[in-house]
Amino acid sequence: MANEAHPCPCDIGHRLEYGGMGQEVQVEHIKAYVTRSPVDAGKAVIVIQDIFGWQLPNTRYMADLIAGNGYTTIVPDFFVGQEPWSPTGDWATFPEWLKTRNARKINREFDAVLRYLKQQCQARRVGVVGFCWGGVAVHHVMMTYPELRAGVSVYGIVKDSEDVYSLKNPTLFIFAENDAVIPLEQVSLLTQKLKEHCKVEYQIKTFSGQTHGFVHRKKEDCLPADKPYIDEARRNLIEWLNKYI
Repeated sequence: MANEAHPCPCDIGHRLEYGGMGQEVQVEHIKAYVTRSPVDAGKAVIVIQDIFGWQLPNTRYMADLIAGNGYTTIVPDFFVGQEPWSPTGDWATFPEWLKTRNARKINREFDAVLRYLKQQCQARRVGVVGFCWGGVAVHHVMMTYPELRAGVSVYGIVKDSEDVYSLKNPTLFIFAENDAVIPLEQVSLLTQKLKEHCKVEYQIKTFSGQTHGFVHRKKEDCLPADKPYIDEARRNLIEWLNKYI
């Protein structure tokens, strides 16, 4: 998300050349990308997009990676047909664009997705993962939906709200040390609030030397110094889901 010092909300990084293993479906009033788990374990994960939308290959790659670990995954269009942000867009117009895409006003769409997972995918245990804009959305739904077994918020932070600590179930927060979008001071404030008030399990991890977008925006053949951190973050994400869903 944007802040006052740095209006760019997300480094585009690398757009992966990736086709996907799932299929696009209609879920009530929105579209979604769904990948079925190779094993039917009754577990599902909702993957929430960044500002570049539900069709970004990088996000679908992450959804398929999660699906390969035993979860039916779904990437819904939480912009409800509105255009995603373009990497070539005029950043001066971004604040107005963002007003029409509030990451904490997605309950109608989220309810529809939950119904789909229960009725069409026989999901009995559901978690949620989100990146940047989607990380903010994860924080919101983990304070709103007690039925979600686990959440992973990846470089997304709720900073203009006092109530950031009333998580309903275990939540993992992943941040980057050199994130121009989310200063470490904001991460420290979140850490303090959760330590003082949170009643459920949570973890905050900040990865040394990494930048915004590193978990899903750097290629597999990235710099050798970065790869261990990318691998660790993805492994932590899966381990958190495995532990609590």
